[in-house]
Amino acid sequence: ADAGSRMRNYRNFSKTSKSPRRPFEKERIDSELKLVGQYGLRCKRELWRVQFTLAKIRKAARQLLTLPEKDPKRIFEGNAILRRCTRLGLIDEKRQKLDYVLGLKVEDFLERRLQTLVQKRSLARSVHQARVFVRGRHIRVGKQMVTAPSFMVRVESENHIDFAVTSPYGGGKPGRAARRTAKRGAPAAEEANDDEDN
Repeated sequence: ADAGSRMRNYRNFSKTSKSPRRPFEKERIDSELKLVGQYGLRCKRELWRVQFTLAKIRKAARQLLTLPEKDPKRIFEGNAILRRCTRLGLIDEKRQKLDYVLGLKVEDFLERRLQTLVQKRSLARSVHQARVFVRGRHIRVGKQMVTAPSFMVRVESENHIDFAVTSPYGGGKPGRAARRTAKRGAPAAEEANDDEDN
């Protein structure tokens, strides 16, 4: 065998979600389905990914709370977690304690998704339309076009969510369907004008 076929893939990657330990628990299935519908998620894995992220943050906070208050590790890493949560709008400036990190819920994360905020800012009529807009390259955050509905919006970027410059909704050229309709309408208008002249 040649050298190319012997090469191994050494890329590091870790799991981004964790499936439930008990797959057929009725209460959990019902609550998950409600959240999936409420926030317009594509599948349960999107919800499990958020749960996994929340579990990791809470685990880190729980471990830090076991250390003494003056411990340099607790001070340094605790401030980092609080700073990250504050920047994402998960906790506000008044609640700067690790205890509040333990009180975070999945809904707090889902409220900060780009898809949810597009709908809340009335750029879309529903969360489902918001998802279509994001995937269809119609939405920008600041100057950057974002195509991931799960994009976590920072507090300082929240007021800069708008339609992309290239989007028909944001003053760009008309879309494919609109151009086709306009093209069809043009010859009809010309014929009507000719009839009036005659």
